[in-house]
Formats: sequence, C-alpha cells, structure tokens
Amino acid sequence: MNEVCDVVVVGCGVIGAAITYYLSAAGMKVIAVDRSDIASGTSSACDGNILAIDKEPGFDSRMALESQKLFETLEKELSFDLEYRHLGSTLAVEDEYQVEQAAEWEKAMRESGLDVRLIGPSDVHSYEPMIAEDVLGLLECASDASLNPIALVRAYVLAARGNGAVIEEFTGVKDILVTADGRVAGVETDLGKILAPFVVLAAGVWTPEIAKRCGICIPILPRKGHIIVSERTFRVGSRKIQEFGYLMAKFGTRDRRGVDSETEQYGIAMVFEPTPHGNFLIGSSREFVGFDTSCNTKVVALMAKRAMRFFPCIKDIRVIRTYAGLRPYTPDHRPIISEVDGTSGLYVASGHEGDGIGLAPITGVLVRDMVLKRPSQIPLEPLSLRRFA
Repeated sequence: MNEVCDVVVVGCGVIGAAITYYLSAAGMKVIAVDRSDIASGTSSACDGNILAIDKEPGFDSRMALESQKLFETLEKELSFDLEYRHLGSTLAVEDEYQVEQAAEWEKAMRESGLDVRLIGPSDVHSYEPMIAEDVLGLLECASDASLNPIALVRAYVLAARGNGAVIEEFTGVKDILVTADGRVAGVETDLGKILAPFVVLAAGVWTPEIAKRCGICIPILPRKGHIIVSERTFRVGSRKIQEFGYLMAKFGTRDRRGVDSETEQYGIAMVFEPTPHGNFLIGSSREFVGFDTSCNTKVVALMAKRAMRFFPCIKDIRVIRTYAGLRPYTPDHRPIISEVDGTSGLYVASGHEGDGIGLAPITGVLVRDMVLKRPSQIPLEPLSLRRFA
C-alpha cells in the first residue's frame, strides 16, 4: 500500500473519528489508520458522558459547553441513533463542608455561563427518591447529557466514509515521515507509506509512543478506570449522578473528603448512569498501572461499596459484567490539541482523560480549523503542547 491524501489521522477512537469526519466534511481527502478496529480502545471501555459540571470553571467548562452545543444537532447531522439523552446531571452533596464547596462551584460555573443550581435538602428526594436519606443536596447542570459512545464512533466513521474518507483498520504506524527541512510528509505503516502534508496524532494513550519515533515528547500517561454494569432492574436514579467528592478524586485533592485510605488510594468516587435499556453503570476509579486493562476485583468491590453508600437500594442487584479502560491523562487534566513546534504539518489531539466522548465534537472542529488555517472558536493556547515545555 502506497497512498496519497491530504491528511492522515492516526487513531480511530472517538477523537480520531471526529477529526476524520470534520476534515472530510470540509472537502479534504482523509485517511484514518488504527492498529486495531475502530472504537476498540478507550472509546469502547467508558461511559457516555457529555458533561460540563465536572470541568474546572472557566476555560475548561466553556470548552465543554461549546462541545455540548454541537451535540444538540449531531444525531440529525450524522443520521444515526446515538441514544442521545439530554437530561442534565447532578453532583450529590453529602456533608456541610461539601454544601459550602458546592455553593462556590455553582457561583463559579454560573460566571462561566453554565446553567447550574443547587437543590437543597428539602427537595433532594423529590428528584431522586432512591438516594440515601442523609444526602444534603444536588448540584445540577442542565446542559449535561449522555449517549452510547460506540454508536458515536461508528456514526462519525460512517459519515466520514460517506464524505470519501478511507478508514484503514488493523494498520499500525511504524514511523512519521519528516522531510529534511522539518515538514511532515506522511506516515509509514505496516502495509506501506501514506503520503500527506498533514498528520494528526489522535491515538489516545498510544500517542506518546508514536510521537517519540520522531523525537517528540508528549506528556500523556495511561490512567486505568473501571466500570460496573448492572442487570436490568427497577428505576434507581433518573439521570447521571456523581458524588461531589468525584471532583476531589478527579483533580487529586484530599481536602476533607472523608473516605477510607483504600478508597482514596484508588481514586474511587461514586458515578451512577442509567442506560436506556433498564440497567445502569457504576464508576469510578483511577490507577496508574501502565497498560494493564485487567479488572482489579478489589477495586470493583470498593466501587460497589461506595455506590451503595449513595444508593442503599442496589445492594441485592446483580452485576452482569465489569470492564476497565485506559484514559489518556495529562498533568493538568486538559487535552492537547495543538500544532507541534518544529515539525510543520504535525498535530496532536489527545490527552482527554475521561472527557473524550464529551469533547469529541469540539476537538474535531478545532483540528479542522487549525489544518485549514481558519479562525478558532475558542483560544488554542491553553491546549497547546508548548505549555509543558
């Protein structure tokens, strides 16, 4: 195989698929390559979050909101059932200290343009009758939604193919081709060369491995997270619910969370998500264990215990499966969506950690606009690779 195109996209999970779609819709000839099949990595081992409530107020939350706006019309645009549900989400507040913190988070989010409100203790159980009696509040974000992540990837791929894009599955990238004067010339794959003046690295946790072949350091680490899937059962919760302590676990703070040492060690925080099919998903955990995706039964048990603290009614519900995936983590919890200095035509779009599903549309649009030299919808400097220099 020796092919020529305008852009090579390396990786065909949700980020690579979104980039391939938006570039191909703009009229570019795109070839996307993946060393496995589509949505076989992180995108198939996650839940379908489209959240702003768990982003840092300011740039991060505004970026999430811009992506949410794109999701509102995406099912129609892609002509595909994404199981998209715009129900909002909540953070469950469990003590007086968290009530104070939630009020501050609400204020900061409102200043960032999000529609959030703090539901007080007298109204908690009218919204979530099954939640534990001692939960003191729910911090609600109206713009949040959810969908089926694998459906999203497949929808982007089908639409991109309809635009003329080529998807080469089971095709590993051996090297990035760079000219003597520092310009990208394409990639060398297991099956031959693909020549192109633009290359986008969107391979998630595998992006650093590919980038280092041409001497580029990308500060992304795999961070494992587990998910529990329940049997079909009665209605436990009406929509996505996370404990307020999820923010502390996500951002690595140990500020008065009040959990045991093992729960803290594995970054466990309750995340509940009902599906359209009558069951629900339970998360979350965080571990740096390299590329190990095996399920840690100790972690799963701790997650189940934490979930029962907020929903005692689930103690007798059966688990039908568990799985673990690798989230592409960056030190500041913000993705890298950037040109690579010193290598003209090379771009990175990775490091979304657990936010890849929700940020996929805005990432695709930003990369399209960078490649085509269009004005950006949001400032790009906070996403630049050079922030780690």
